[in-house]
Amino acid sequence: KTRPGIAALLEIASRNATRLVAGDLAFAIGPRLNAAGRLDDMSVGIACLLSQSQEQARDLAQQLDALNRDRQQIEKGMQAQALEIVQQCVIEEKPPALCLYEPDWHQGVVGIVASRIKDRIHRPVIAFAAADNGQVKGSARSIPGLHIRDALERVSTLRPKLIDKFGGHAMAAGLSLDEENLDEFQSLFSQVVADNLAGVELESIVETDGELDIADLNLGLAKALRYASPWGQHFPEPVFDGEFQVVHQRLVGERHLKLVLAHPQNSQQIIDAIAFNVDLQVWPDETVERVSIGYRLDCNYYRGEESLQLMVEYLSALK
Repeated sequence: KTRPGIAALLEIASRNATRLVAGDLAFAIGPRLNAAGRLDDMSVGIACLLSQSQEQARDLAQQLDALNRDRQQIEKGMQAQALEIVQQCVIEEKPPALCLYEPDWHQGVVGIVASRIKDRIHRPVIAFAAADNGQVKGSARSIPGLHIRDALERVSTLRPKLIDKFGGHAMAAGLSLDEENLDEFQSLFSQVVADNLAGVELESIVETDGELDIADLNLGLAKALRYASPWGQHFPEPVFDGEFQVVHQRLVGERHLKLVLAHPQNSQQIIDAIAFNVDLQVWPDETVERVSIGYRLDCNYYRGEESLQLMVEYLSALK
């Protein structure tokens, strides 16, 4: 039996418990629970999970959902500011690493912003927010080939006491330092990253399992893969690639591109696809008639109907 707190979170996220997979916990339940710790008090999330009453659980789930919406709005504004900074930094050539800072940024959201910008430019990124006592706190995200905690340790070795404290692992870390030392840190951090990434191909690579035969683009295979989860690090979900004709494209949720595609071997086979967090300076583009995509198979549930949907990992226009 599902606990009242989990049931309430699934209900408010419009997830069906009978079709639940690990991805629903990661992308529907997790962000709402995390929002409490990022913006307010994690005890709200804990209380929801421990609740014995369905009525109380629903009330707490609504609070968590509201906090998550607030987090999304804060993130949207911070990401827009970060992208403006990035555009100025990469006019001529992308730097080896980026440190981003705005005094009014929220400490609880800088990690998400660092991750978004890292995905956009494929460089290690640290996003900072103002803290107490003249310090800034940063959240770092890395790329394959650079152990971000080791990079911070190297900076600390080269310039003791520049960083007040730090910790983390290969792909993510946190740190704090005096705001007056931020410029020196950024310079030294970029130098350390450049030394460590010498000879590394600094381009994002989407590895796929190849092109699917047209006969395999179906709901049955999508369901089989969905319930073969959980997927994770060193056990990634299968990704396929192919070229498709664009029948229709539009933005949904402000930053996501909804596509209706047709297979080049059969223009009558219409397939829905969605690409999250697209570059709004590039998409939508009504002049694009064909695209090359890397995608995962997924099941879309809408008004009681099931259909195949492609979750786009890579999107490129074919002129």
